[in-house]
Amino acid sequence: MPKACELKRGVIVEINGAPHAVKQVEAKSPSSRGAATLYKIRFTNLQTQQKLDESYKGDDMLKSIDCLRPQVQYSYLDGDLFTFMDMEDYSQYAINREDIEDQVGYLTEGLEGITALIVDGNLLGIELPQSVSLTITDTAPGIKGATATGRTKTATLTTGLEIQVPEYLEPGETVKVNTGTGKFISRA
Repeated sequence: MPKACELKRGVIVEINGAPHAVKQVEAKSPSSRGAATLYKIRFTNLQTQQKLDESYKGDDMLKSIDCLRPQVQYSYLDGDLFTFMDMEDYSQYAINREDIEDQVGYLTEGLEGITALIVDGNLLGIELPQSVSLTITDTAPGIKGATATGRTKTATLTTGLEIQVPEYLEPGETVKVNTGTGKFISRA
């Protein structure tokens, strides 16, 4: 049973009988003497995808959940079901599009480095790698000499995701994208 002060991003705990993943932890130190540090934690319910904000004292205990976290590879899309394959025993897990809606734009066939969150044999969610490489399919033409300015333009990537990229990039180039923020990192 982890304490609130030990929680970090990605930890899964049980709240009101449902599995919740920690998405953000913010520590607040009160100014009065003797007051306990408060931890404001944002959870995501792994069954309904709803966000939940809670505040805890550092020594508050939370109930942990038995959760398998195997490394999986994205295999294919069948209708609205995304299928992932376990890299060790080749078993397959499927999840609905609506359960991973905000992560779909980063998935390409064969993408590795994904961590599956499995409770009681069911895939409840996935954790993407820190960054993924995607190819630009559509953007305005590149401008020579635009490397000195920090201006950006909108680019559409192979998965349909739209991000802001520097003006000098052209269609066909591969870029690294941060999966947490959805921002351009660099050329790949």
